[in-house]
Amino acid sequence: MRANSDNYLVGRGMHDITGAAAEVGMMGYVSLEQRVSGIHMRLRSRAFIIAEPNGGKRVVFVSADQAMIFQSVQQGVLERLGQRFGSLYTVQNVILSATHTHAAPGGTSHYAAPNITTYGFIRENYEVVVDGIVASIEQAHYDLKPGRILIDEGIVEGGGVNRSPDAYLRNPAEERARYDGNTDKTMTLLRFEQGGEPVGVLNWFAVHPVSMNNHNPFISGDNKGYASLRFEQAMGTDYFSDNRFVAAFAQTNSGDITPNLNLDGTGPTDDEYENTRIIGTRQFETAWDLFQNADEALAGPVDYRQTHVDMSRVEVADAFTGAGTQTTCIAGFGYAMAAGTEDGRGPVDWFFEGQLEGNLFIDAITGMLASPTPEMCACQDPKPILLATGLTRPYPWTPDVLPISVHRIGQLAIVAVPTEITTMAGRRVRETVAAALGDQVRHVVVAALAGAYANYCVTPEEFEAQHYEGGSTLFGKWTLPAYRQELHKLAIALRDGTSVSAGPTPRDLRHEQLTFQTGVVLDNTPLFKSFGDVTRQPASAYNPGETVEVHFWTGHPKNDLKTESTFFEVQRKVNGSWTRFRTDGDWDTTYRWDRIDPVWGSSKAVCLWRLDASIPAGTYRIVHYGNYKNGWNGRIYGFTGASRSFSVR
Repeated sequence: MRANSDNYLVGRGMHDITGAAAEVGMMGYVSLEQRVSGIHMRLRSRAFIIAEPNGGKRVVFVSADQAMIFQSVQQGVLERLGQRFGSLYTVQNVILSATHTHAAPGGTSHYAAPNITTYGFIRENYEVVVDGIVASIEQAHYDLKPGRILIDEGIVEGGGVNRSPDAYLRNPAEERARYDGNTDKTMTLLRFEQGGEPVGVLNWFAVHPVSMNNHNPFISGDNKGYASLRFEQAMGTDYFSDNRFVAAFAQTNSGDITPNLNLDGTGPTDDEYENTRIIGTRQFETAWDLFQNADEALAGPVDYRQTHVDMSRVEVADAFTGAGTQTTCIAGFGYAMAAGTEDGRGPVDWFFEGQLEGNLFIDAITGMLASPTPEMCACQDPKPILLATGLTRPYPWTPDVLPISVHRIGQLAIVAVPTEITTMAGRRVRETVAAALGDQVRHVVVAALAGAYANYCVTPEEFEAQHYEGGSTLFGKWTLPAYRQELHKLAIALRDGTSVSAGPTPRDLRHEQLTFQTGVVLDNTPLFKSFGDVTRQPASAYNPGETVEVHFWTGHPKNDLKTESTFFEVQRKVNGSWTRFRTDGDWDTTYRWDRIDPVWGSSKAVCLWRLDASIPAGTYRIVHYGNYKNGWNGRIYGFTGASRSFSVR
């Protein structure tokens, strides 16, 4: 039976965080060659606020279509929330989590390691992400109304496979026997209602959004972004209206889970778009079923405990190590990290998973940046250290002071960790928090990649294997026990109603940033051509299964990111008037930017629309919205171009 009372205030919000659509590096695959040249799906920040009525406590949860939520982004968001709302929203009650799509523009970290492949910090991407997350939270704040939250759990079949099964097998047999396989197939879903009407859905399921491969040049939310788009459109969401149903497909313990079922960067098919659709559909279908059938209402207090931990120097008790008191290590990447994964191997074959020996020549090169001490090497054993990121100067290349938190909404606990956490590691975290909270909760979920990014977290047994995930676990073998210990402290404090220390303060590196990106100098068209002119018109008629392709002379997409807008529309003629039918954020469209002459500054916008059987017959056209930079006065001007009309049979 569904509870009928509206026992919380609930609000939801959503905002565009797509970023620069050309000539910036993507984040996720660590590839210098993967550069943005258009949009397949727009990226969005999806926010939910749950508050006790009558001025009680509240929690914010944001799922953002990003590869990572870097500490810089969290710092920027919290600073701007403080300017708008005072002490209402702080690091204590705000969870910012990334879906982990590998098809998002990068350059938003204040730490050097993630920015290597994006040629430094990219302010325009940083600003659009921070502003968009803040805007989504503001929308949720002003949307707060009496409501309720229903919870359900179900199984996603065929949603992913373990890409490091040998490492997983290092975990104790008796522990593995307690679970159905080496992946977590469970989806946990929340249905948000206001006054009995559904307004949003938030779920967690463990799978990497890497269905789009490391050669993809188009911005995309990948399989989780597709699932969100599919759910929101099924609920009638109009991204250009104020009142929108919000569907967030959030990330959890997916550290060793790939959607590429063939374990070679492909699967279920050889087509990355089809794979994105299939894996996204499997998540959507489970979520849709849970959404329709959820009947357990969350009931009880909203509360939280949060702290910062210097993960490079945690003393971990025997209760969590099973091997006496141990300590975590100064951060460093292992050789296996450079090997890459089944989803995308490293650029050279000098490295391999399971690598337990270093190379003197490579050590000499990386040692110029930071040379690991004998004590660090002993602490990180058996991981050979490729780069001691915690010893680089003038500041570390990866963060060490990291946020962790435990949040309670009735019988649900949300555990926020700043890392990609593997299947078994996530299970141990859930068990630790559940045991500490006892009968106060029935459900525990891990919100991964939250509040900062500290690469991976594996079990101590998986660390010994030194697969990619173990080589990317920065703080050594006892990283997971350290997280469990510190989260246990938070959960006990939450249970008992006691306070916790705020912990050390993270670095603020906003003034230490370098960029090697070039801005837009000028835009031009060939002689006797104008911006918006069509260089390739559509055919006169199309059938389902065909693709409409139209080219325009255009300016650089960096001139105007078209946030909460679009670079092109498919328009349909209805009763003699042109109406918007598709935008660059839809699944069946792609906006591509092609530089034609880098010296003269000319470029083209390629607008693609793939037709399927659901498209109604009628008359259509393609309209492109662009901006160009004048080389004489440096000003940016807008323009519009339209194709001739065509029919769809």
